[in-house]
Amino acid sequence: MARLFLIDGTAVAYRSHFAFIRSPLKTSQGEPTSAIFGFVQTLRTILEEERPDYVAVVFDTAEPTFRHEAYADYKATREKMPDELATQLPAIEAFVDAFRIPALSIPGYEADDVMATLAKRAEVEGIETLLVSGDKDFAQLVTPRIRLYVMQKGKVEILGPAEIETKFGVPPAGFVDYLALIGDTSDNVPGVPGIGPKKAQRLLARYGSLDEILAAAPSMPASKDREKLIAFRDQALLSRRLVKIDCNVPLDGITIASLKAKPPDLARLTELYRRFEFHSLLDGGTRDHRSEGEAHDYRIIETEEAFEALLGTLSEAGAFSFDLETTSLDPLTAEIVGLSFSMAPGKAFYLPANQPIRRSDGSVLPFDRLLSRLRPLLEEPGRPRGGQNSKYDIMVLRCAAGIEVADIAFDTMIAAYLLDPTRRNYGLDHLCLSEFQYKKIPTEALIGEGKKQITMKEVAVPEVARYACEDADFTLRLHERFSKRLSEVPALHRLYREVELPLVPVLARMELAGIAIDPRQLERLSERLAQRLEELTRIIHEEAGEAFNINSPKQLGEILFEKLRIHERSGGKRPRKTKIGFSTDVATLERFAGEKIIDALLEYRSLMKLKGTYTDALLKLVHPKTGRIHTSFNQTSTATGRLSSSDPNLQNIPIRTPLGRLIRAAFVPGEPGDLLLSADYSQIELRLLAHLSGDPNLIETFRRNQDVHRRTAELIFGVSAEGVTPLMRSRAKAINFGVIYGMGPQRLARETGLGQEEAKRFITDYFEKYPGIQHYIDAQIERARRRGYVETILGRRRRVPDISSQNARLRVNAEHIAVNTPIQGSAADLIKLAMIRVDRLLRSRGMKSRMLLQVHDELVFEAPPAEIEELSALVRHEMEHAISLTVPLRVDIGVGANWLEAH
Repeated sequence: MARLFLIDGTAVAYRSHFAFIRSPLKTSQGEPTSAIFGFVQTLRTILEEERPDYVAVVFDTAEPTFRHEAYADYKATREKMPDELATQLPAIEAFVDAFRIPALSIPGYEADDVMATLAKRAEVEGIETLLVSGDKDFAQLVTPRIRLYVMQKGKVEILGPAEIETKFGVPPAGFVDYLALIGDTSDNVPGVPGIGPKKAQRLLARYGSLDEILAAAPSMPASKDREKLIAFRDQALLSRRLVKIDCNVPLDGITIASLKAKPPDLARLTELYRRFEFHSLLDGGTRDHRSEGEAHDYRIIETEEAFEALLGTLSEAGAFSFDLETTSLDPLTAEIVGLSFSMAPGKAFYLPANQPIRRSDGSVLPFDRLLSRLRPLLEEPGRPRGGQNSKYDIMVLRCAAGIEVADIAFDTMIAAYLLDPTRRNYGLDHLCLSEFQYKKIPTEALIGEGKKQITMKEVAVPEVARYACEDADFTLRLHERFSKRLSEVPALHRLYREVELPLVPVLARMELAGIAIDPRQLERLSERLAQRLEELTRIIHEEAGEAFNINSPKQLGEILFEKLRIHERSGGKRPRKTKIGFSTDVATLERFAGEKIIDALLEYRSLMKLKGTYTDALLKLVHPKTGRIHTSFNQTSTATGRLSSSDPNLQNIPIRTPLGRLIRAAFVPGEPGDLLLSADYSQIELRLLAHLSGDPNLIETFRRNQDVHRRTAELIFGVSAEGVTPLMRSRAKAINFGVIYGMGPQRLARETGLGQEEAKRFITDYFEKYPGIQHYIDAQIERARRRGYVETILGRRRRVPDISSQNARLRVNAEHIAVNTPIQGSAADLIKLAMIRVDRLLRSRGMKSRMLLQVHDELVFEAPPAEIEELSALVRHEMEHAISLTVPLRVDIGVGANWLEAH
């Protein structure tokens, strides 16, 4: 496997400096060289002994980071960098350059953040990362593919997940919460006074996470622990924010490929060795996956008698989990390797597909026959079955075995999501770590990684059995734990049972249905985009006065801000120049809009995204088995409850530009003569705002079926309906939608062309005409501050931990979340309910029409012409009556030969 070495430049420089502190190295002229020499030796060791495929050195910057904004005293106790070390930094950078290693630093971020972002990207690309640093904070990043490379006293220690857990007493997944409790004196992170490493380990082992510890604090038996955790709750949460490494740093133009290791510049190195008198260099110079003593009973079904006993046990079980082992992550082509079941914690059974199940007479019972006997347990409605990410298993069972799972009683991934919709990971491995501090058998331990990866079908049955039984076992354990927590919040439990779980098979059917595309339409559009991109390239080069790589931020920044000095022509300020060049992101370029080259660049980037993300990419995503595109609908990826889609992301298809709209024209019915039907909620968020706020003017507008933006313009500008101009309506529309997202006068002024003072008055007038909205906003913020969370109409919850933060930026953002989430989340609840009801009717009526897509507030169907009228009536009724509000719901329905026509 390819390896990436990321070197914490600042940390290595400090370590090298202090390694020689008692006998500092100097040149004959008295120049200090300890840090330089130690740094160079580190680079040589890594390059010569490890021979990395990719390598980079990452440095901290002098600018404050987001952590300083969150906590003014962050690192306040650190002494200033010694002058002797500071004077050596330019030489260190010169050596890095001579070794031809990329040197990276991003203003506003620490080296840790940049390294983490690159490591996560490399992990996605199947590249192993070694983080060269002694900083313990990196422990939180460790995975099987991201490890620490610690160099001390001439020895190297490589720390993976098991080593981290042994060293610190917590797994990497719990390390952030561990540091949040104990604090970090080196960075002046306060933590919770009186909570040391051992105490933190015990608390995390018992409660699982910092959130759970704080939630349980009032009822803790030990008074000292209780008092500390209650008194320093906010300090613990702040500490967690400070120690958590940011894995999403914007790395404009930096890719893993750009870090490819290169041969050093030997001539330059020789020059530097001589310059600093380095004459010697010139001369050439896992813990077990199951805790000890933890009993379990995992069995492989090998006989008909054992299989019959399993059927009987499953039939009588109060609840059972099931899990499939397959040959592929693609449910359309995956083969079933085996099924595992668990009916009680610590007990599980594995039914292999590739090992004979024998009758008493010695004959073999075919696997198909076994599946047919299992069919009632998996198909019959109301059975107490469930799993983890059940949607995948449902799809595979249908495609590979023709088994139609009617419903599920639980899904641990969804349960975990409802309990905490802001988690970043709901995978079974992650949940086991966070809930039980238990490290499951990694999939890679069975099938390997990269080019040498095999399928589960090729793994020995006993190994697969242990892995599969473990999955089923811990899924059931998680179900019992999560079910208890959900039952403590009746509305949330009801949402789980009546909305989220019934939605799973609906989404499975939609994903399997997929949607057809017209390849010729995409090809024509791709050609059109290519032609326009050529024209824009010519314009940009002409304006620049030379040809250059437009896609290189470094080259582009030099052209714009050094050669053309575009900022001076536009009367603006030149962006700050970093070691990797000037910022050329969209936000920066938009500051200079109106300049011909800038406008061309903005269009160029927009069209490049269209071409790369859609017109070219969609053609590659057509499934060879079906000839259709099968997006994945993600139920656990947004904090508001909204669905998202991926592979491809159909929710980001631009519809505001003519070319963007033409992409929708490429989505077509799969059968000749069939049509697409689009059903889109009309102004659903504003209708929900009317309902939640109870504002009489807004409610009356919707009850009269008036144009809400025109009506708002009438009220604010004091004119009749006939006197509302397009500009007035546009400005009213901006604030109607903007108020949901916390729009202030600055943004309103920017979006509408109003002056700053005029925008302030506009907002004041708005709330005078809609006093209920102002009251709703104030009440929501106060309620969130009092409870610590906000709710949707159906009881979906989202925690708002920063609502009382001393950091103004965090607090304001939390207030926006408190106002917006009940609206966004209620819209999510609404359309999910509608989807369930529509799907149920389509199947009960035996209609050929199919629901294909859910995009924001829109549902897309495929139907034969003979069913269009019935489908339209059915969909309209179910969508408009999914939830009863104080204002009527309205749905816009369109029909066409493609998605653009239908929409």
